[in-house]
Amino acid sequence: MPAANLSAQEQQQDPSETGITVNAPAMIAGPEIKGVIAARNEDRLKIRSADGTSTIIAINDDTKIRAGGGLFSGRSKLAEDSLLNGIPVTIKTLQPGDAQPGGELLAKQIDFKKTDLKTASMIRNATDQRFEEQTAATEALRGRMADIDKYNIKSTTNVHFDTGKAVLSAEDKANLCQTASSAEGQENALMLVVGYTDSVGSEELNQELSEKRASRVINYLQQACGWKPYRMLTPTGMAEADPLADNETAEGKAQNRRVAVNILVSKSVDDVELSALN
Repeated sequence: MPAANLSAQEQQQDPSETGITVNAPAMIAGPEIKGVIAARNEDRLKIRSADGTSTIIAINDDTKIRAGGGLFSGRSKLAEDSLLNGIPVTIKTLQPGDAQPGGELLAKQIDFKKTDLKTASMIRNATDQRFEEQTAATEALRGRMADIDKYNIKSTTNVHFDTGKAVLSAEDKANLCQTASSAEGQENALMLVVGYTDSVGSEELNQELSEKRASRVINYLQQACGWKPYRMLTPTGMAEADPLADNETAEGKAQNRRVAVNILVSKSVDDVELSALN
């Protein structure tokens, strides 16, 4: 090989211990990212952290993916089957040495638990209407999720937030897990999580804040309270809509800065259960 070509090739390789080949500039260690896979688009992952923030991370052939004791590359068939929405991951990243803050990160290694992979696979199968472990009643229930009028709200738990914040208090965390534990006993129960704000701030900021609060609650319910993602309806943020109290008072605003966790049961299933009791 000519010396000029060899030199060019050597310049394209990262001599660091990462073992990942990238174009110059050299890659250095980036932040460790923990969260849940919210979306995947070919070689890009969107990771949502517990605080509601999202990070885009690239993967390539040299990205190592580890589930328990297994280790495989980022673009293998195993990786495609494993990097599913809803799975909690810990990602060691790389970033260009001259990168600006907030620049794109490259995954060096992705770790997750085999039990979480099983849960994520259940989510995918449920989305495809092939979730064999659920009863016929549950499958029919999920097939009607788009029509909220076909559900009874069995209970609602409200958790509250400080102005402009999306931080859960210790009391709220305990209430969320108590709600999840109670709903777990209802075989066909699903959750609908809706975030709200008070009237302070712009419509755009309140919409973003209400969605962030809903995401924070969902992450805690799934990661800390053990609520299965496939039993969660699509969350939403409602900004300052549907206030519980008057936004003209401090007390009313405090009540409106909330996330409502609604426990839903199909009306048809609920009616069957009520008939059995009569």
